[in-house]
Amino acid sequence: MSAHESNYTPTSRVGKWFDERLPIARLMHGQFVDFPTPRNLNYAWTFGGILTFCLVAQLVTGIVLAMHYQPSAAEAFNSVDRIRRDVNFGWLIQPMHAVGASMFFIAVYIHIFRGLYYGSYKAPREVLWILGVFILLAMMATAFMGYALPWGQMSFWGVTVITNLFSALDSIWAGLGTAIVEWLWGGYAVTGVTLNRFFSLHYLLPFVIVGLVALHIWALHVAGQNNPTGLDIKSKSDSVPMYPFAVAKDAVGLFAFLIVFAWFVLIMPDYLGHADNFTPANALVTPPHIVPEWYFLPFYAILRAVPSKLGGVVAMFAAVLILVFVPWLDTSRVRSAKYRPYYKIAFWFFVFTCVALGWLGSKPAEQPYVFWSQFFTIAYFAFFLIAMPVLGLIETPRPLPRSITESVLGRVTGGVAPVPAGAAAAPEKR
Repeated sequence: MSAHESNYTPTSRVGKWFDERLPIARLMHGQFVDFPTPRNLNYAWTFGGILTFCLVAQLVTGIVLAMHYQPSAAEAFNSVDRIRRDVNFGWLIQPMHAVGASMFFIAVYIHIFRGLYYGSYKAPREVLWILGVFILLAMMATAFMGYALPWGQMSFWGVTVITNLFSALDSIWAGLGTAIVEWLWGGYAVTGVTLNRFFSLHYLLPFVIVGLVALHIWALHVAGQNNPTGLDIKSKSDSVPMYPFAVAKDAVGLFAFLIVFAWFVLIMPDYLGHADNFTPANALVTPPHIVPEWYFLPFYAILRAVPSKLGGVVAMFAAVLILVFVPWLDTSRVRSAKYRPYYKIAFWFFVFTCVALGWLGSKPAEQPYVFWSQFFTIAYFAFFLIAMPVLGLIETPRPLPRSITESVLGRVTGGVAPVPAGAAAAPEKR
């Protein structure tokens, strides 16, 4: 899996016999116990473990819900209500799954922003980054299809509007877009057939995500973890074993995340949803303002910012797919934004841009929201197509430490023992 050799030694005869034939214990010990991790990782690196928890929680709760859900236009809405009221612990399981989707996206967006800030996409981690983008795309597809399952007003009309976007392909090849839309719908309108198809795909895609996550972890352990300095591990002092050090930090981060998760699940489980979804789907009544779930709103704003229907669809998909090319768009030799003053400013403006697009996506398609959606759409793509290539060529990075250890302990001078960076001197040395 990586160049790291496990120091696992079986202690029993059975263990030795099994290790000679299927060294799975050796593999797990080498990759998840004594695997060397940079000693300077901060809590932004705990979101990998948080995302693993979210994936497992979504799988478990989703399988339980699938046992009781009825994927038909006549029964879907009532079956969700029945799960919450009559199924044992349904009042907990269904909100865990619904809120878990939002928590999953919160964690993955923070994970992506961390990667952009610390340059985790740079060599030799390009494949690791690209696999992460594929996971994001699979998550989006899964979440979109899951959004249809409650069969409320916003679910129904959200599916109708978003799937109908593919009809824009008719301007490229006559009939192509319409054929795709009719295939997705299973007919000439969104019906129970559409719901059944979406339910099947919503159940299937999470297992595809599991496979992509396995490849993602594999690529991580081959290339090794990045760290806040962006420096590679150069000596044994630069790293610590994954267990107990990194595991303990992950546990703290997960515990903090679970507090927030539990707050939404137990106190306000429907806060992140839409009020119109508490009304059964009605093809004859259109909601005054159709919006997707909150985690799609930035891309929805980009879609509406372009006057052309086809142009909007292209821009929306390009906003995600451009992430694939980030390793080659960034021309800087320095990974971490800690040592890149101009890139740091551009990054935080990019974060603000994403938040602004999310807010604008929740607003009606009218002025001044359309103008600002166009402005921030340009700013979004400018970060990747202008800021990343240009800043890497013109900015002068701050001096990098010589090693990860130096960034933690400070530079050793004159044989004096190192002092943690930023720490106060002893009273007698002040």
